[in-house]
Amino acid sequence: MNRGCFITFEGIDGSGKSTQINLLEKKLRDSGYDVLLSREPGGTDIGEKIRELILDPANDEMDQLTEAYLYASSRAQLVKQVIIPALDDGKVVICDRFVDSSIAYQGYGRQMGEIIEQLNRFAVDGCLPDITFLLRIEPKGTKSRMAGRELDRIELASENFHYRTFKGYDEIATKNPGRITVIDGRNSVDEIHEAIIAKLAEFDIFKGLQV
Repeated sequence: MNRGCFITFEGIDGSGKSTQINLLEKKLRDSGYDVLLSREPGGTDIGEKIRELILDPANDEMDQLTEAYLYASSRAQLVKQVIIPALDDGKVVICDRFVDSSIAYQGYGRQMGEIIEQLNRFAVDGCLPDITFLLRIEPKGTKSRMAGRELDRIELASENFHYRTFKGYDEIATKNPGRITVIDGRNSVDEIHEAIIAKLAEFDIFKGLQV
């Protein structure tokens, strides 16, 4: 059986990732693909427990290094337990966030630098996305989308933190043009979905895929 395809979605909180992931999942399933959805942090029983620790606003005393290790721990479990087996089975794996999130949020947002990349080399063990979609929208553009919902510990961080994260994503995309496709998150839901499908259709595994 041929190896599957690993697709990740990235962007700051409120960028519209969840909506596009759900649309893509339905499109691929309707087109006959075997799809597995996951998320970070989380995706496994252990990962979901780690997710609760990281995102709980009550844990406001969490050290940034502790946070970085928790993200990497959840990722390592997800890679070994879920992602690699699914890809080996020929499935299309769609993950809401992956290693780029740690580099953006901890490396740039928390200003921890290259230590985040070094730490996560062990966590991903060579398993990197085939395709990454970055939904680009400035933090000020997400405020209305997030209004009225209960915010987690990361979402409650300072405005400067979120702008550093946003700029970090831009740098990550610049460094990885072959893997990361940047899409304007201000566009309509349909426009973004069409851009995603058009990009996927360039790959052999998705040849012939149409909106």
